[in-house]
Amino acid sequence: MTKQTIELLAKDLNHNGGVYCPNPAADMKLWNSHPKVYLDVARTGEAKCPYCGTVYRLKAGETVGHAH
Repeated sequence: MTKQTIELLAKDLNHNGGVYCPNPAADMKLWNSHPKVYLDVARTGEAKCPYCGTVYRLKAGETVGHAH
């Protein structure tokens, strides 16, 4: 499987500051997908999927606001 980096906007993250992989942005097909896994992108600005190696990263200048 090809490892890739997906750049995200803050608005692409869910309310917890993360995304799920496989993700439509990664253009994975049903035949080569893996179990759904949650990746916390907001914590460090990027996260790597343990299954496929895809890295989800916030675009430069994007910030994640935390509402309380």
